[in-house]
Amino acid sequence: MARYADSLLSEGEVVVLRTRQHWFALVARARMGIALFVLGLALLLVIAWFKVIGSTYTVMSWAAFILLILGVVLIVARFWTWWAEDFMVTNRRLLKVTGVLSKRSADSSLEKINDAVLSQSVFGRMFNFGDLDILTAAEQAVDRYHMLNSPKEFKKTMLAQKHNLETEFMYGRPPTPPLRADAPAMTPTAATAPAPAPQMSAEEESREVTETLARLADLRDKGAITAEEYEAKKDELLGRL
Repeated sequence: MARYADSLLSEGEVVVLRTRQHWFALVARARMGIALFVLGLALLLVIAWFKVIGSTYTVMSWAAFILLILGVVLIVARFWTWWAEDFMVTNRRLLKVTGVLSKRSADSSLEKINDAVLSQSVFGRMFNFGDLDILTAAEQAVDRYHMLNSPKEFKKTMLAQKHNLETEFMYGRPPTPPLRADAPAMTPTAATAPAPAPQMSAEEESREVTETLARLADLRDKGAITAEEYEAKKDELLGRL
């Protein structure tokens, strides 16, 4: 099933890299749900360990049940939000899509990006996550990717695609999509073969030879070529007539 972010791609735009926040970000978001779930389990252990009975058992059991349910609901909600994220590098821009039912998308054109500042703590380097600030030519941060998964790969891919896009513009070609892997290889055909050069008439060829001889004679008179070189070239040209 196609994801929402894919419907935002323009014609000829392809996804080069797709990622989301590191799973540590999910743990940070769901910490309240995790705490409630652990507290519910702790109550159940207390009930079993101390063999609580009577009305106290009823109250503690209901409290544990409610804590467990709330914890699971919060964890699932945070997981759904985390899973619905899309951080993408395409051949034209960066695209960030967040939200589950209500979606929010933000993009940055590659040609407007000047650099990206990557910040990684020691813990982030160990577990491969970090914060990436996207900078414009004015050195202003236009977007931040917090606790990004594999941030170095994301940054290198972004800068590589920016270079490719600038190279295409430098040579006067608009950005074009790469060939698909399943596209059939193009083979020379009659339709794609270069058209043969038009044949010159005898009169046109004779005029061209005469003009060439005149230029060679001028070069000989100026000392640019020797008389022997002139005679050899003249015999070659006259042989074409």
